Amino acid sequence: MSDPIKIEAPTLEEAYKKAAEQLSCSINDLDIKVLQHPSKGILGIGKKNAIILVRCESESEHPKVEEVLPKIEKPKEEIFDNFYKEKKDLEQIAQEVQSELNELFKNICFGLEPIEVKPYSQDTLLIEFSGEDAALLIGKEGYRYKALSYMLFNWINPKYNLQIRLEIAEFLKTQEEMIRNYLIPVIERIKKEGKGQTKPLDGVLIQIALRQLREAFPEKYVAIRERNGEKYIIVNEFRKN
Repeated sequence: MSDPIKIEAPTLEEAYKKAAEQLSCSINDLDIKVLQHPSKGILGIGKKNAIILVRCESESEHPKVEEVLPKIEKPKEEIFDNFYKEKKDLEQIAQEVQSELNELFKNICFGLEPIEVKPYSQDTLLIEFSGEDAALLIGKEGYRYKALSYMLFNWINPKYNLQIRLEIAEFLKTQEEMIRNYLIPVIERIKKEGKGQTKPLDGVLIQIALRQLREAFPEKYVAIRERNGEKYIIVNEFRKN
């Protein structure tokens, strides 16, 4: 019997498979001691992998045999179906995120309604905070909103490859309407002159303005520029070679 080895993986199942591969024996023949159970944590914080100490009980009875198996071609239809089965459903992701967010905020001292998460588009989740004290999550000039949006994006985007739309007490809706009204004369001027720029904008406002201007001028070059620490948006013609 060989000396035990330590294996680490995101789940116990993956750890068992990894151990079986490294020791070249069946999972049923493994002598396993679990050193650490896996934990998802909340928002990725406190996440732990599974750690096991393992050895093969009947290593001598089961020498490694390399077997050449005939190559089996899967029908194209089966491969196509499997692609969609493996891709996690957006509704399922929304429910998973909603559950973790409500777990995180359940003991917070603010009066909040249950947080709702649902698909907004093919690559975006809508996250809605409401309730008596929801506006407190916005903060002066939206600084808490920006911090929360940044934290949620850096959890959800790397894990699920999705964008987020964070709505707190209709704050985002109000900001979008304000920028839409501000951009009316800006858009008219750009239509007449063929180019233009916005006033300096900050935080979520510049992202809202960028999206609205790109929708208004899909054929033009629309980008964020920075000067003296202030950000603004320019609209111009694409350069022709």
